[in-house]
Amino acid sequence: MASPGSATSKGWSFSGFLGRSFCSAEAAPHADDPTKAKSFFDLAATDMEGNVVPMSKYRGRVFNYTQLAELDTKYRDKGLQILAFPCNQFGGQEPGTNEEIMDFVKGFGITFPFFAKCDVNGSGTVPVFQYLKHHLGGLLGNFIKWNFTKFLVDRNGQPYQRYSPQTAPNDFEADIVELLAKQ
Repeated sequence: MASPGSATSKGWSFSGFLGRSFCSAEAAPHADDPTKAKSFFDLAATDMEGNVVPMSKYRGRVFNYTQLAELDTKYRDKGLQILAFPCNQFGGQEPGTNEEIMDFVKGFGITFPFFAKCDVNGSGTVPVFQYLKHHLGGLLGNFIKWNFTKFLVDRNGQPYQRYSPQTAPNDFEADIVELLAKQ
């Protein structure tokens, strides 16, 4: 169910931030074992238009894997880059095609990049999430338990912190500010 002040369409919700866990990726040069990548920037992901995008394109920025449109607006010019990776592994909450997802979010003025829908758990887990989960395990194991799991990656591509689905963005804004202050 969508929260107050949110919109819902075709099973997705948008609440001040985009309401999804985000995933999708391909590895290069660590396609056989992305957990051995030296940095997040050694990986690549497929965007909504089917283009393979090297994560090195975002070198020098701090990442937070969530739907944080408000933080994006507030900190983008200071170096924050939010990347969205839709996933349908949590109660079928992201059933749309890539095109339907993009059509839905365009109405909200989202400007951060979206990557192709993918799996974040199981045998089909994409390399970006294999890497992030390997370096930042969860409380009860490495699997992602639900939408709204968030990852913060520093300017050097090193995973910094993993936040549970219940962690509100304002609760870790200080971590974002701290990483942005580091050169």
